[in-house]
Amino acid sequence: SVAPEETHSILCDHAGKKRKQDPAPEPVIRIMEDEEDDEEGEMMSDHMKDSEEPSNKRVKPVVKSNSLTGVLTPVKTPALKRIGQSISRSISFRTEARPLPPAPLRSRTKASSFPRRRNSQCWSDTVESHDLTAKEIKRQEVIYELTQGERQLIDDLSLVKKVYYEPMLKLDILTESELGKIFGTLDSLIPLHQDLLSRLERLRGSEKTVGEVGPTLMNWFPCLEAYVTYCCNQVGAKALLDQKKHEKRVEHFLRLCQESSFSRKLDLWNFLDLPRSRLVKYPLLLKEIQKCTPPDHPDEDTLPDALELIQSIVAEVNKKTGEAECQFYRRGLTYLEESQRLPEIQLSRFLYCHGELKNNKGQRLHVFLFELALVLSRPGEDREGGQVFHVYRQPLPNALINLEEIPDGEAGGGGTFRGAFTGGNDKG
Repeated sequence: SVAPEETHSILCDHAGKKRKQDPAPEPVIRIMEDEEDDEEGEMMSDHMKDSEEPSNKRVKPVVKSNSLTGVLTPVKTPALKRIGQSISRSISFRTEARPLPPAPLRSRTKASSFPRRRNSQCWSDTVESHDLTAKEIKRQEVIYELTQGERQLIDDLSLVKKVYYEPMLKLDILTESELGKIFGTLDSLIPLHQDLLSRLERLRGSEKTVGEVGPTLMNWFPCLEAYVTYCCNQVGAKALLDQKKHEKRVEHFLRLCQESSFSRKLDLWNFLDLPRSRLVKYPLLLKEIQKCTPPDHPDEDTLPDALELIQSIVAEVNKKTGEAECQFYRRGLTYLEESQRLPEIQLSRFLYCHGELKNNKGQRLHVFLFELALVLSRPGEDREGGQVFHVYRQPLPNALINLEEIPDGEAGGGGTFRGAFTGGNDKG
């Protein structure tokens, strides 16, 4: 058994901003709802935008979690299995929340040619009259959403190229090699989605309705295999971008862009991650179209095949991306002793999860739960400012530990890393 000695807490990066909150005995983290979803549903006049305050946005509390899987970034992998010595009960966490200072008021700037908020127009807004059933109207709405999503993605990717890539190259803020690593094959995705958009627009008849859409999607979906290269590059791209943000010129340029109206309050990485977000939305859209398709419709036979195809493509992209992530972090490990180089680390093909821990003394550890080994490390930097992870203590093969999936919110037993990994006898 492990005696409780220290309490560790997790530092998690949430998509959104923390909101200032009243003091309470137990700190609670609040994060904003997905900004893109908020923006889609809002239609505001200019004078309302000027008086808009961040505190009016919807927030939701993040409850405390005492489980390993509840606090570390999850990675889609096969089910964890029980193997031997238990680790799941040796760690306890508490969340820490710090309110952000109020944002300074900014004077109104000259209107940009790029819209701050997206037009949430529906299909029914584009037609004067129709005699369709409620189910068919819903079907047309989903197909229209699919079409508009392609148009918006093309606009965003073109914006990234024009506003970020080209100026940063011209002003010598980043080298062409660095920009190539950060932006990857993004430029090649634009014509790919332009092709689907043109196909979908050709399907619209004189009454602005789409009949059969299944064959078009079946023929186009194989093009999405290009996402394997783009998504696999994102792990290293994100690390390099985070490293370059510490440079004054890069930070200043990116901040000015984010504060401009064309960015819709999104940073560069939000734009670079849009293709991946779009990819995983295709199966959801197809399921909605299928749900609204009557039994005697021609799409009834092709939509199931199209759905199966896109799901297999998404699964393949996820698998390859997971392997690329595992390789990236394996290369970032530095070993103090040769005995720490377990063969299980090199043989691991994916990560179950990873994340940063911090104890009550301010010491930080980054934990990697690989397919075959558990590694504790201390984050650091190499000579060029890149992030590395110095292996801390002796890594453990997963054959010697017990891995459990504990539901979020379910309390685990107390304990410490020192006691769990050294038997409680190590005073170092």
